Amino acid sequence: MSAFNLHKSRVGYLVNLYPKTSHAWMRREIQAMAAAGVEVERFSVRRVDEPLVDPADVAEAEQTRILLDGGALRSLPRALWAVLLVSLTRPVRLLQAAALASRVGVRHPKGWLFQFFYLAEACLFLRMIAGRDLQHVHAHFGTNAATVAMLTHALGGPTYSFTFHGPEIFEHLSHRGLREKLHRAAFAVAISHHGRSALKRWSDPAHWDKLHLIHCGVDASFLDAPATPLPQTNRLVCVARMSPVKGHIVLLEAVAQLVTEGVDLQLAFVGGGAFEAHVRDAAARLGVADRVEWLGWLDGEQVQRQILLAKAMVLPSFDEGLPVVFMESLALGRPVISTYIAGIPELVETGETGWAVPAGSVPHLADALRACVQAAPEELARLGENGRARVREGHDARAEATKLAQLFLDPARRSDAPRTERDQTPA
Repeated sequence: MSAFNLHKSRVGYLVNLYPKTSHAWMRREIQAMAAAGVEVERFSVRRVDEPLVDPADVAEAEQTRILLDGGALRSLPRALWAVLLVSLTRPVRLLQAAALASRVGVRHPKGWLFQFFYLAEACLFLRMIAGRDLQHVHAHFGTNAATVAMLTHALGGPTYSFTFHGPEIFEHLSHRGLREKLHRAAFAVAISHHGRSALKRWSDPAHWDKLHLIHCGVDASFLDAPATPLPQTNRLVCVARMSPVKGHIVLLEAVAQLVTEGVDLQLAFVGGGAFEAHVRDAAARLGVADRVEWLGWLDGEQVQRQILLAKAMVLPSFDEGLPVVFMESLALGRPVISTYIAGIPELVETGETGWAVPAGSVPHLADALRACVQAAPEELARLGENGRARVREGHDARAEATKLAQLFLDPARRSDAPRTERDQTPA
């Protein structure tokens, strides 16, 4: 693949599921990318099976092409046809890609044969982008979309890169596969120092110059929002999908402990998901259901309003990268209560921008909640202002997208082929 045209760059974004309500940050990145001179075409492996409540997400869905539209079974004939065509036109490339799929499938959490489904998706994707003049493909998350991008490149398609968000390394990646993706990529991006350290751990030092730190960010609607006084009520907001990893039940247990102490506080849960029934059952069992407002999925403006109605954002996750909702909360002058895992301490610091506690610890979380609702308004305002300054400095979506755009636009920062020492280092 030749170097990028510096005067025009067209990049394909490949994501497993896009757009989603929780991916507003990616929409901001794409919009900022256009302002930086990079045209982005959106591709999603599957169609999102959740309601899109934000008009901006609905508009993104209309611009997104789906690889497996209608589901995997309905897409199977098209995928098999794509594999047949690639076998006839690029037989050597297909054999090389199959060998690569087999190699990265060793000890993969989803099994060895699953990689050949990704290879079929890569053949389908190669057909989909034919004639679209894409200079590069960028995958978000290091999981299956990055695998499809890598295999597409192995078939003779565009160079690729990916953004590594963090927690996927623990449950959905094989370390061998991640290493291969890193070594073959033009470059890789981490959203936190913690994430970049994970990429360094699973790649050869000869490839570390391809690893870049580029934060997720917020746009002007948050960065330029006027300061809003803190509410008088002890209201906290939690914005997250309902999933065991987000720690909703630990949060309810901490709230129950404070209620027994006579501390008055209310929770607003923004988000939904398959785990919601379990969270509601826990609230009832702990006797705090009347303390919780269940708001479901909201659009961007409504989320912003809910943050401003709260004294603080709270999300006691067990596993995260670096949640964008924390940047949104801090940009609006609201401190954050969370856990000191992964990249979170890079933004949430006890006594500076909020409270960071051990993951899974109900007593520590209860202490932080108590400290927050009992803090003087001046103290909360100080934490919020510190947070606003930190987000403006390091999480402006426009500035961060410009950094990524430069990687797309500057051929000196890219590598079109894997380096030879890749196969000389142990997996």
